[in-house]
Amino acid sequence: MQLELLNEQGQATAKVDAPDTVFARDYNEALVHQVVVAYQANARQGTRKQLTRAEVKHSTKKPFRQKGTGRARAGMTSSPLWRGGGRIFPNTPDENFSQKVNKKMYRAGMASILSQLARDGRLAVVESIGVEAPKTKLLAAKFKAMGLGTDNANSVMVIADQVDDNLLLASRNLANVLVVEPRYADPLSLVFYKKVLVTKGAIEQLKEMFA
Repeated sequence: MQLELLNEQGQATAKVDAPDTVFARDYNEALVHQVVVAYQANARQGTRKQLTRAEVKHSTKKPFRQKGTGRARAGMTSSPLWRGGGRIFPNTPDENFSQKVNKKMYRAGMASILSQLARDGRLAVVESIGVEAPKTKLLAAKFKAMGLGTDNANSVMVIADQVDDNLLLASRNLANVLVVEPRYADPLSLVFYKKVLVTKGAIEQLKEMFA
């Protein structure tokens, strides 16, 4: 698979050979969907809590007499039928939302995403990326020159073989930019960001992980 090599102005100047096992796989929509949903599910805390009729802070006094009012009979205001009453089947904080994805399936899913990004022209290669000082405006100017990272339509994810302190500090306050090492690349971010830049060194690491 041939990937575009971008210069500092964001123009394709050459082609780079990339392994077909990672960047030229068939697109498996069902597998990609499963991997992305599992990633989101595993990110859930599962700490939500609702109150039962016993836990709601209400009086247990009968709100009105049993007969003669014309209203439906009621024993207490914490009844689930009443506004402000407890839930019949409440959510509890011991729920487990985690989903298991086999290692082979995860690797195949990630390779399928990277391959589709390459086919759609959303994935490109750069020699390297870095800044001289931990200044956000330096990195913002670099991406602006490439026509990336200015808004949601130009959001960019950078997979760099090494993320030094300068690059990390310069990128973390940019809303439409995400800089990660290959081992931290996740399926949700790959799908979400409009452009994915991969350094030459990171291609080899991705090959080791997903080939």
